[in-house]
Amino acid sequence: MINLFEYQNKVDIQDSFEGLESFLDEIWNSREKNSFYSENENDKIESQRFLQFIHKSNELKSNKYVGVIHYEGNKINLLPKIFFDSEKEYQINEVNQIQNHILWWLSYCRKIKFPNYQASLGSAKSDFFEVLIYLFSKYTRELLNSSIYQQYEEVNRELSFIKGRLNTNKYINENLSKGKWHKLNCTYDAFVFDNEFNRIIKYVSTLLFNVSSSQDNKKNLREILFILDEVTDERATAEQCSRISFNPMFGEFETVRDYCLLFLTNCISFDYKNDLKLFAFLLPMEYVFEDFIFGFIDKELEKITAKAQRSDTYLDEGKAFNLKPDLWLKTDHKSLIADTKYKIVYLDEKDPKKGISQNDLYQMLAYAVRFEVDEIILFYPNTIKQEQEEETELTIKDALADGKEISIRAFQLPIINRALLETDLEAKTDLSELFESTRQELINKIEKILLPTMYIAH
Repeated sequence: MINLFEYQNKVDIQDSFEGLESFLDEIWNSREKNSFYSENENDKIESQRFLQFIHKSNELKSNKYVGVIHYEGNKINLLPKIFFDSEKEYQINEVNQIQNHILWWLSYCRKIKFPNYQASLGSAKSDFFEVLIYLFSKYTRELLNSSIYQQYEEVNRELSFIKGRLNTNKYINENLSKGKWHKLNCTYDAFVFDNEFNRIIKYVSTLLFNVSSSQDNKKNLREILFILDEVTDERATAEQCSRISFNPMFGEFETVRDYCLLFLTNCISFDYKNDLKLFAFLLPMEYVFEDFIFGFIDKELEKITAKAQRSDTYLDEGKAFNLKPDLWLKTDHKSLIADTKYKIVYLDEKDPKKGISQNDLYQMLAYAVRFEVDEIILFYPNTIKQEQEEETELTIKDALADGKEISIRAFQLPIINRALLETDLEAKTDLSELFESTRQELINKIEKILLPTMYIAH
């Protein structure tokens, strides 16, 4: 097992990793063109950007992606940089708990479709990818055992009675002319078991069955495939999956669809060399952080209205420079812009910039002027090495804004549960239980930032 933290540590590459770069190149070029992959990436770049291969020193380093890569019997965990400690040797339990953090963050994401179903992590706790498979397979198996998804589709059949509409021409030419006057050629809508969505479930379940090493997961997936045995085998894509919608009768299947979309979007699995099953599940961490903060505020803080990126405002008249703040936040008393910055803040009391980068400052000033707001909030993540979250404030007088004072405040948000890294997962196996204290701490922190009057009153 290899643990790589974004842009932090390096590991020596073994001989067995000779084809890894080519494998990742194929993943890069076959990945779904999602907004969070392609928005800031050059689609013309054909070489992968998941890992850095330092050929001179024969070393491997990670970039901005988190997740897991399985290659020729080796597992590479790509972990968030905010957990990195150069003096620490990470044990399996600690890696598992870091990956549980990722799962918890994903449970609030809105753009990255992570299902809201928070099941017990169960016996699959030893591997991030196996946990995801477990959550999907357990939920889907239980749902299919109690409810079969059927979809209305147009069907053409010969019946002994009229149903739907009679295909007159076909009846005359194919039935009457051949003496089959008693057989009526009809077209009607019927509930069909072998439908597009069930074919997607079967394809994803087959894919996961081939790569899972957990017997519990294989058992669940085998049962799913048994139930869907009569469904046609057909390759599925994320685009197909995203088009699936449900009437209220089958609302519970939305979770299954979201899981399927998650795997089809971010997991690549195929026979590469010597029929060996290889796969990767990779997410851009800066996008996860942004999506998590938006989803958390939207779900947990009733007194704050959050809206995601606006893209209809430009810095210049030629509309070449689009301004897209991460969040518009509104309370009973004010509206402000918030931007998430997935960066490690090294705050020095002597630093006049107070931990805010020059580029971030320029960006925030552009937001303030164009959107006519006098308060900007920057959200940074806390880190495992900091005992408490830092906060800072800059006040700027801007001539472009008619001399108005613009307040730019920066905060580190408590998104890490430090105690978990010293806890055995056996004690609690539910995501909501594991992170209840962190959830409450984060709620209190954001309320204190955005609703200060409530705390003054107390």
